[in-house]
Amino acid sequence: MKEKEIKNVVKGRYTQLAKQDQRSCCSVCAGGVSPLSQAEGIGYGREDLEHIPEEALMGLGSGNPTAMADLKAGEVVLDLGSGAGVDVFLAANKVGATGRVIGVDITEEMVNKAKGIARKHGYNNVEFRLGEIESLPIEDESVDVVISNCVINLSPNKSKVFQEVYRTLKPGGRLTVSDKVTKGALPDEIKNNPDAWACCIAGALEQREYLKKIKEAGFEDVQVVSSREVHIEGKGSQTREKLLSITVKAYKLRKWA
Repeated sequence: MKEKEIKNVVKGRYTQLAKQDQRSCCSVCAGGVSPLSQAEGIGYGREDLEHIPEEALMGLGSGNPTAMADLKAGEVVLDLGSGAGVDVFLAANKVGATGRVIGVDITEEMVNKAKGIARKHGYNNVEFRLGEIESLPIEDESVDVVISNCVINLSPNKSKVFQEVYRTLKPGGRLTVSDKVTKGALPDEIKNNPDAWACCIAGALEQREYLKKIKEAGFEDVQVVSSREVHIEGKGSQTREKLLSITVKAYKLRKWA
């Protein structure tokens, strides 16, 4: 599939989800499991989830990047592909009133939904912006931490995404991203399947290639801090055996005089 086709498929799927107020990524991915159970299954703590708006819990994700990002009070955090805001609100609770969290999403309906949830629940330290993660509407060297949860694999140009992340981070800033990768090449019928793209499968890179792109963007100390096999409901054994869900941490070096 071509880059424009991929973006249209992804944007269309998440626009539909936002309009229908559904609570899962898609039926192919979810397998009939409740969003709360899915969230707990990939690493979210029930206590944390009970302290954010319930209506923000819509996507499946690959992990819990906010739990591994070592967020501190007063930090500025950027969430790539923020959807209805689950990771934004989790991060907002950690950075507190002196911090700020910015969510960027390609889907206007999701951005509007997240803004409405923030207003309804009185979150004054969050902001949601419409934009593409390959061209972030964020100033240079303006954020302390970038997080993302099963979104970068949706991009057809991951190198550009990591370059943009590097640009927006302050010197000494860090990236914590949870995403799906593979242990080998996916079959062509999966890579060219629109549903598989929208459900965070077809765009998954081999793990070595994924980490290489992070390093090529300029990041140092790139580490896989968690990894688990992924079971995809309704997919063949060949696909199930190849998918991993990983969380990666990486750092932008400080500037020394």
